[in-house]
Amino acid sequence: MIESNYKESSSKTTSGALPLLAKLVSYLVHPIFIPTYFFVYLMWQFPYGFAGITEWQLQMRLFGVFWLTAFFPSFAVFLLWRLKFSDSIYLRTQKERIVPYIITMFFYWWMYYLSRNFTDQPEALKFFFMGIFIATVFGLILNNYFKISMHAMGVGGAAAAIVLTSFFYETANGIPISIAVLIAAIVCTARIIVSDHSLKEIYIGLLVGIACQVLAYLVVV
Repeated sequence: MIESNYKESSSKTTSGALPLLAKLVSYLVHPIFIPTYFFVYLMWQFPYGFAGITEWQLQMRLFGVFWLTAFFPSFAVFLLWRLKFSDSIYLRTQKERIVPYIITMFFYWWMYYLSRNFTDQPEALKFFFMGIFIATVFGLILNNYFKISMHAMGVGGAAAAIVLTSFFYETANGIPISIAVLIAAIVCTARIIVSDHSLKEIYIGLLVGIACQVLAYLVVV
């Protein structure tokens, strides 16, 4: 009797803990943070790409990336919600995602434009920013037909960018690539657990994120 109650209690705890963990993963690896994470990765893995700028300038450059690619898009979503243009900040419907896509597209394009004029940061940022811009364009188009997963696009693009960066600098980065692929798998699994996305929306989001980085690499490099 006691053993039966223990198993039932343990099962409930596990079933309740898994969605909570999946939500935490979804928040920590949200698409708006991907550009900032990738910039930090370049600072760690390719510090020589930032030759010519001081530590303070590098920190401000990182802050600028976060400010333009994370803060402003999320603040815009918050305003849309407060002005009653959307029902929540979670963008659960395709209609609610249209304006955020357009706003994010603008900031990604601006980051790509700025990266073309910077000679004191890694060249990889050029194709990365172009890649995420193209991904938002395709995301907006496909949003008319189904609710493509933004999370999957984000982690797919990040993993592809890390692989392409290794090709670009001719450096073997087995561990970072493995971690990026593992994180992409974990995030996609988390979205299946806690979101109303179908497997099709997850897989297509993943493929779009990867394909857009590859396309940007071929065009920019």
